[in-house]
Amino acid sequence: MKKLIIGLALAVCASGTAMAQERTVRIGTEGAYPPYNFINDNGQVDGFERELGDRLCEMTGFNCTWVTNDWDTIIPNLVAGNYDAIMAGMSITDARKEMISFTQRYKPGDPSSFLALEGADESVMTGVVAAQSNTIQSSYLADTPATLVEFPTPEDMVAAVRNGEVDAALANSAYLSDVINESGGRLVFVGEPLDIADGVGMGLRQSDNELREAFDAAIKELEDNGELQVMLDKWFN
Repeated sequence: MKKLIIGLALAVCASGTAMAQERTVRIGTEGAYPPYNFINDNGQVDGFERELGDRLCEMTGFNCTWVTNDWDTIIPNLVAGNYDAIMAGMSITDARKEMISFTQRYKPGDPSSFLALEGADESVMTGVVAAQSNTIQSSYLADTPATLVEFPTPEDMVAAVRNGEVDAALANSAYLSDVINESGGRLVFVGEPLDIADGVGMGLRQSDNELREAFDAAIKELEDNGELQVMLDKWFN
């Protein structure tokens, strides 16, 4: 009897592993928000979230594929079933939790900063300020004296600052650091960073509890064994 019970347990275990390996999980990302995610010279999704996502899929046994989607429709298309998860530098917020669920965070919340042309002073922070639409930065600006102008992509937002269409832009500090470094001194940070983010996690449909639990366990393991910190250090200095 004991041998029979052990045999059944092993069979169940093997069956669970096989099911995980057979399941294809489609991960949606923007592909336009380095260092979180971007399209490399080979036309492939790259960045911190690609490396982390591939490692999580390896650990869970899922067969993962990557899908790019515009930011404005990234949550609706998840809910509609066009992919199964979102890894797109998405901050965990109460408003988003009303539409989707999140894993535990895989990155602490980044500060947000104002970007402006060289020579600008802090008055631009209450002028005409750009933000990417449907972000924590656009929500923050909506409650300030600034005149908010929303753009569909971070590139469009930065271009508006560079061309003088807006006084400043508010975005993730890590993203803006690369923008400033590549600007040759033309773009600068203005004012102090703002702490308005609670952390970044993987977005999932609210009904996908088993998928969330599997990814949660894998994220926790990477956090505990130090692998996650190595990735964060690599991509975010």
